[in-house]
Amino acid sequence: MLLHPPVVHFAVALPVVASVFGLLYLVRRSEGLSRISARLTVFAALAMIAAWYTGSQAGPKIYDYLGAAGQHELLEHKELGLYLAVAFGVIALLQFAGCRLKKFGLEALAILALLGATAVVFAQGKDGGEIVYKYGQPFKAPMILDSLEEAQNTADEEEECDAQVEAYSDAVDEVFSVSEEVQAIYAEPGKEGDDKNEEDE
Repeated sequence: MLLHPPVVHFAVALPVVASVFGLLYLVRRSEGLSRISARLTVFAALAMIAAWYTGSQAGPKIYDYLGAAGQHELLEHKELGLYLAVAFGVIALLQFAGCRLKKFGLEALAILALLGATAVVFAQGKDGGEIVYKYGQPFKAPMILDSLEEAQNTADEEEECDAQVEAYSDAVDEVFSVSEEVQAIYAEPGKEGDDKNEEDE
C-alpha cells in the first residue's frame, strides 16, 4: 500500500496551520506564539520531507502505468517536492534559530518565506491531483490500450478464427494481470474480500 497519499495531507495542512500562527505572531509578537509558530514550522518541514520521501518511493511503482505526459508530470512533481522539502527545512531552521535567539527580524523573514512556500505547496498539490485524476485514472489505462492494440494487430495478421480468438484471449489475460498489479500497489479496499467471495462461488 502506498504511504504517500495519507502523508500528503499533513504536508498540506501543517504549513497552513504554521502560516496562520506565524501571522498571529507577527501581529502580537508574544513569546508564546513565537514558540508555537517555530515548532509548527518544524513539524511542517518534517511532514514535507516525509511527503517527498514517500513520493519518491511511490513514483517508480506507478511510472510505467502512466502515459508520456503523465510520466513527465510525475518527474516534475518529484523535483518540486525535493525543492519544497529543502526549502521548508531551511525555513524551519531560520525560524527556530530566530525564536531561540529572540531575533524578531529573523523570525519575520522565515515566516514570510513560509507563506511563499505554502503557496507553492498548493500548486504542488494541484499537480499531484492531475497525476492521479487526469493522467492516471486508471493508472493501467495506457498498458491496457497497448495490449488491446497489439492483440488487434495480431488478429488481423491471422487467418484462422482460433488464432484470432487466442490473440484476444492473451490480451485479456494480460489486462487482468496489469489490473492485479495495480490493485496490489494501491491495496484497493474490498478487493481481498471480493476475491474470497469469487473463490467460494
